[in-house]
Amino acid sequence: MDASLLATATFPDADRAHWLKLAQRAIGDADFDAALVSATDDGVRIEPLYDRVRNPKPVMRDHPDTAWTVVQRVDDPDPARANAQALDDLANGATGLSVIFEGAPNAFGYGLPATPEALARALDGISFATTHIRIDVHPSVRASVDWLTPLIGARRIDPSRLKLSLGIDPAALFAGTGRLRMSVEALQASMPQSLAHFFALGMPGVLLEADGRVYHNAGATEAQELGAMLATAVAHLRMFQEARQPLVYAAPHVGFALSVDQDQMIGMAKLRALRKLWARVQEACSIAPSAASIHAETSYRMMTAKDPETNILRATIACFAAVTGGADSISILPFTAAHGLPDGFARRVARNTQAVLGGESHIGYVADPAAGSGGVEALTDALCAKAWAEFQAIEAEGGIMASLAEGRLQARIGAARQARLAAYADGARAIVGTTLYPAGTERPISTLAAETRPMPDDGAVFCEALFPSRLDASSGAAA
Repeated sequence: MDASLLATATFPDADRAHWLKLAQRAIGDADFDAALVSATDDGVRIEPLYDRVRNPKPVMRDHPDTAWTVVQRVDDPDPARANAQALDDLANGATGLSVIFEGAPNAFGYGLPATPEALARALDGISFATTHIRIDVHPSVRASVDWLTPLIGARRIDPSRLKLSLGIDPAALFAGTGRLRMSVEALQASMPQSLAHFFALGMPGVLLEADGRVYHNAGATEAQELGAMLATAVAHLRMFQEARQPLVYAAPHVGFALSVDQDQMIGMAKLRALRKLWARVQEACSIAPSAASIHAETSYRMMTAKDPETNILRATIACFAAVTGGADSISILPFTAAHGLPDGFARRVARNTQAVLGGESHIGYVADPAAGSGGVEALTDALCAKAWAEFQAIEAEGGIMASLAEGRLQARIGAARQARLAAYADGARAIVGTTLYPAGTERPISTLAAETRPMPDDGAVFCEALFPSRLDASSGAAA
């Protein structure tokens, strides 16, 4: 074809009304909405066609000119084996590590022993100057920061060079385990002192995190996850105020962690919505907006036990959505996570998925590629509205901790989970490889020998726990 023809060829102007007539002719007597319009779990309407948004404002991460951080989980109960895994990951493309301790809401049954010796062994030989270190939220998270401090000192690193994220999120811990070791009042009274101590250390990065993964993996809708995260972040700002820290300096130390599943467009919109919502909160606090620091992890609830290789495809789509949505760091769950503790091959596939998407597909080269897309922009704005309404509902219930203590947020998430499972049960939704096109024969899966770690059973205050629930296991379709 002569490409010069495109410069002289003329095409009739696209007309939405004419398109609607053609679409109706194609579907015949079928109802337009029933045939071509769908909705998200939050009831957000998804049209078959959108007009392009003119003069869009890109929603970007703080440093779009640099690559996102490729994070691998350090969750093996054997610290020596965990250290070998981490060193191998960093030697082969990973640039960050997420330390998962036993009893953590996002440990999925495993995790390092919660001791300073285990942390020191797992991080032996790892450069803190070049590696982003995340401490995932867990029952001893505040103590684990003290375990980390001497390791930093021993390496004689300038604190300003560190890339740290300390997973301090009492709400996610309360929701994910159903218990706290001290009362909410005592926690809120003691936290300002801890924050002042962390500020005195001069450590950069995230001090407090709003972790939405526990809500997502328990069945929350996108708006419920975002609303809970926003309510948690606002609670963190109040804690900073109690610590007498100016919010303009405190806000950059609040980070976010969320789950991204195989619904690409909604995943992109969810991350973009989170950035816009956080900017709105800061505006309401009369401080100059700082970019949200967002860690994305692929969804645990979407993982399947049957035909687990399909999890590789799900994770790839989720990672694509996270990058194009603007995540700062990303962790992919290995494809055998539903079967047990992933082995070296499954971990390598998870790591190399990000390496291929970044190094070969170059998907991070465009900042906010969804800007101006009618569909994604509409989803972003609709999710902002739905999430803000959920945030206001939580605030009206006394804040995130009070809502959890009274079981109100859990009730809404439970209703969303049951509605979703009903859709899978009646065939309205399908799981590829499990309920749709199931494999005739399941291939054997290799995992590491490891005992599952129990959830903590001690506590001073309790609530209904939001445990992770996979879609295939909950629907009775798992192996």
